[in-house]
Amino acid sequence: MAAEPQPKALTRKPLLLNKVEGSQEVVNMAAIVPKEDGVISVSEDRTVRVWLKRDSGQYWPSIYHAMPSPCSCMSFNPETRRLSIGLDNGTISEFILSEDYNKMTLVKSYQAHQSRVIMILFVLEMEWVLSTGQDKHFTWHCSESGQRLGGYRTSAGACGLQFDVETRHVFVGDHSGQVTILKLEQESCSLVTTFKGHTGGVTALCWDPIQRVLFSGSSDHSIIMWDIGGRKGTAIELQGHNDKVQSLSYAHHTRQLISCGADGGIVVWNMDVERQETPEWLDSDSCQKCDQPFFWNFKQMWDSKKIGLRQHHCRKCGKAVCGKCSSKRSSIPLMGFEFEVRVCDSCHESITDEERAPTATFHDSKHNIVHVHFDATRGWLLTSGTDKLWDMTPVVS
Repeated sequence: MAAEPQPKALTRKPLLLNKVEGSQEVVNMAAIVPKEDGVISVSEDRTVRVWLKRDSGQYWPSIYHAMPSPCSCMSFNPETRRLSIGLDNGTISEFILSEDYNKMTLVKSYQAHQSRVIMILFVLEMEWVLSTGQDKHFTWHCSESGQRLGGYRTSAGACGLQFDVETRHVFVGDHSGQVTILKLEQESCSLVTTFKGHTGGVTALCWDPIQRVLFSGSSDHSIIMWDIGGRKGTAIELQGHNDKVQSLSYAHHTRQLISCGADGGIVVWNMDVERQETPEWLDSDSCQKCDQPFFWNFKQMWDSKKIGLRQHHCRKCGKAVCGKCSSKRSSIPLMGFEFEVRVCDSCHESITDEERAPTATFHDSKHNIVHVHFDATRGWLLTSGTDKLWDMTPVVS
């Protein structure tokens, strides 16, 4: 019996394997077909395509299927070859692909939402199809009958959707920046909790069922790692993007998080390090280093006959400081700051070169990414985007 190939850590310089332009509109989502040289893509041009690698080394569509409405999202289960597709008109259509991936057969279609389906997940263990829509609803259906089992109204349209099979908890991240955790039963759900840490909307979620950690990406350019399993409320920030975070994927065996931004930036985060929470910003009417008054502190300004200064905060200690006492910049990777940020002068002196060592690598995909899919076994990273392309990149060591 052949040994199972072991997933490998991502390298610093991924090389482009294939680049395919095969759609008239945005490729909203694409997925690698496990154990096959194949890719499934869905597009705003209403097409579903299955691409197989030919003897020439090029990918050509073995299936080209037109849907009645633009395809907004998809979920593919390789064990059953079940393909669930969410449409712009609120419909979910389920297909079974043939063993040779040359034919797709419609199983059922049903109206899941009143408007565009944003995210969809097929859960084999429960035979459920979970989905979110622009109608501000999360719903789940029976994949066998297509019957609606239940729903929950979110505070805004939700772009993030993840599910934990063990606890039957579903995580929903919405445009208001809130993450909602629901406990699902066969035909009912109950609210577990909600939490919010982003200043922008949640654009992507990724769940690690082993470490029991939830990652959320946002339009505020940041990622937050929420320690759900630890029950201590720990939230670690990761700052490495210059544009909104579009998609997240997690390599469980190597403990690496892959995040993609709207500007085409791909960041690979080493999560096998002991990271630190960023401190709460302290409130003060004067600089906590030199005691100079801030510009709203009229009494101290009058008493000391000094002009009020602008308030800043040190990203390492959280103290309120003036510009003169925080003139230095430094990266603090273990706190998630891969770029240089403002720190007070005393903290700048205390940060060692070892603490400045990067914990992430940065890559430019050179196209506008909408979604990313990572095949850990082969180390292939698949990105799809607004430029009507999908790119396949091998990123193993």
